[in-house]
Amino acid sequence: MTIRLAKVTLTAAFIFLTIMPPPTAAQDATTNRNAPVKGQMKQSGKEVKNAGAGLGQNVKHGRVARGGKHFGKHMYRAGKHFGKGTGAAAKKTGRAVKNAAKPD
Repeated sequence: MTIRLAKVTLTAAFIFLTIMPPPTAAQDATTNRNAPVKGQMKQSGKEVKNAGAGLGQNVKHGRVARGGKHFGKHMYRAGKHFGKGTGAAAKKTGRAVKNAAKPD
């Protein structure tokens, strides 16, 4: 009797979970390719922080070469974020200047 009850319960739970739509938090897991300028700049700072922390930990444990490698990777990503933020800011500023009222 208990085995049958367990089978029915598991089957019902499986059907319920497959029919139920996914939670909205899972949909936000993907990164937005058109993130705002502020977000890109913040992410750049976080990457620099991770670069220094990783380098410090690796050097502390005597792994200088590995620390340098990871430091470089984090700095690359920081520069990439900073560049994206700068590019987006320049586009926004350029549009604002172009659409500004011009004196006659």
